[in-house]
Amino acid sequence: MTALGWDAAWEAEFAPYAAQGLLPGRVVRVDRGQCDLATAGGTVRADTAFVTPHDPLRVICTGDWAAVEAAGNPRYVKAYLPRRTAFVRSTSSQRSEGQILAANVDHAIIAVSLAVELDLGRIERFLALAWESGAQPLVVLTKADLVPDPVALSHLVQDVEATAPGVQVLTVSSHTGEGTDVLASIVADGTSVLLGISGAGKSTLANALTGADVMEVRATRDVDGKGRHTTTTRNLLALPGGGVLIDTPGLRGVGLWDAGTGVGQVFSEIEEYAAECRFHDCAHEAEPGCAVLAAVDAGELQVRRLESYRKLQRENQRIVAKTDARLRSEIRRDWRLKSAEGRANHAAKRGRSI
Repeated sequence: MTALGWDAAWEAEFAPYAAQGLLPGRVVRVDRGQCDLATAGGTVRADTAFVTPHDPLRVICTGDWAAVEAAGNPRYVKAYLPRRTAFVRSTSSQRSEGQILAANVDHAIIAVSLAVELDLGRIERFLALAWESGAQPLVVLTKADLVPDPVALSHLVQDVEATAPGVQVLTVSSHTGEGTDVLASIVADGTSVLLGISGAGKSTLANALTGADVMEVRATRDVDGKGRHTTTTRNLLALPGGGVLIDTPGLRGVGLWDAGTGVGQVFSEIEEYAAECRFHDCAHEAEPGCAVLAAVDAGELQVRRLESYRKLQRENQRIVAKTDARLRSEIRRDWRLKSAEGRANHAAKRGRSI
């Protein structure tokens, strides 16, 4: 299972489960309470009833390494190993819950289509979640063949590079093959997850990397470049040149989930300016001695970048506040339940003593 990312560290983590006669397997996909796992003996189907807690962040997901029964009908997944990294976003329900999209990922590939106008704010949002996950982000500008002017293409790349400090930006075309060999060499080491909105060309890119039509592809609309969801589940694919790829459905919404560190990484230049502000709690609005506003006035920092930074900071603060409120509510609920149990036990004892 080395090709799927199995190593000595995973083997050591799995030792207690091996002693119980369980088999290691990597989750290929999860679907309605069951999952497919790639094991040394082949792909098996297993029930996840034993690892389905109420917390959506603790449910088993694609990329997990799990302990599955050696036999049985049905088989059951008994546990999964602690995750090294996890890509999490807030749920679309606007509740204070997170949704885990992929686990144990080394590279987060953010696919962005050049068929439509670049949305730099969305790229920054994806990057914040990618950095927070613990994976190394990579921005891939797809459909590069639709920008035949090399000067125009260079300007687009520069815009994205300015938006993604410390992140490699690669242009690819699945139609011409441009850049796919470079991308293949990057993803050959470790596990990569493909992220992006519908129509970004993720499934086409997955097919190019695997060398086969493993994912269905549909044409995007000419009017706005948007595509339909061709990928409906998260799928783990072994690549012929080495490495593992997790393809995900197109994400309509990408909400932050406790991603303060990731936001700071995306806007590292603003964080550096902020360290020079007169007040340590400077909001960079109108405070005297604000180094961030001074950088804007000097033309060293784009107003758009600062506005995007403020927006993501506010959003992240809201979700953290909601999460804290939910945790406090759960603690109070548990306390009430325990108090009720205590009163019932006390009443029962008094009844027996009478």
